[in-house]
Amino acid sequence: MEPQPATSTPTSALPPHAPLPAYYRDEVEHVQFLQRIFDDTAPDYDRIERVLAFGSGRRYRRNALQRAGLGEGAQVLDVGIGTGLVAREALKLIVPGGNLIGVDPSPGMMGEVALPGVELMIGRAEALPRPDASCDFVSMGYALRHIADLSAAFSEFHRVLRPGGRLLVLEITKPTGRVAALLLKGYMRTVVPWIARGVARRSDTSTLWRYYWDTIEACVPPDTVLAALRAAGFDDAKRHVELGIFSEYTAVKAG
Repeated sequence: MEPQPATSTPTSALPPHAPLPAYYRDEVEHVQFLQRIFDDTAPDYDRIERVLAFGSGRRYRRNALQRAGLGEGAQVLDVGIGTGLVAREALKLIVPGGNLIGVDPSPGMMGEVALPGVELMIGRAEALPRPDASCDFVSMGYALRHIADLSAAFSEFHRVLRPGGRLLVLEITKPTGRVAALLLKGYMRTVVPWIARGVARRSDTSTLWRYYWDTIEACVPPDTVLAALRAAGFDDAKRHVELGIFSEYTAVKAG
């Protein structure tokens, strides 16, 4: 029988952002909205990402994983694996001897993962379907804004890591400068949905990318994320930034 996850009991919930009534009214609708939009847009997700990242996404993810200390033989848990964009680069770094398990609440997204040897599991960051101390490295790529409770998720990440294990959370962060923030907002709210409509085969894809910006704009600041990591028991929590918007949160479970 698969070991059941321990119950995380943080003192209070810490959502990554306030509810967004343009998309949902409460947490039940939030879960339903995310399930629908990620399942529906999964077949187009990788194609649009390649266009928007100008082909540089793979290299950046691989470099971020290396900066976080991922190496040969690691047992990796990729939370919010989606279509496998982070997992694909992680697999290149952990051979020989490593293995990777992916967890995601969206069957549609995981249906697009074409990575032999990767075990896929339905699950949420706040209640990971994995035993205590079962992996060396936890990664999460651009999913922090979509979970319900940062405190519960970070407690789960800490629980499933072995002593000395490492964490990497990739996220897009709102620029600190007003002009830069306005430029990124214009790009994400107008240019990206326009590209999505031209590239995608499914109508809801443009809605997904507009939702992306709205969650970026509303997301809690980096200091709050780092404080939540420390509160969950992590050591050496820090943030590395690329191009002013790509945040790499890293931390270590004391060993």
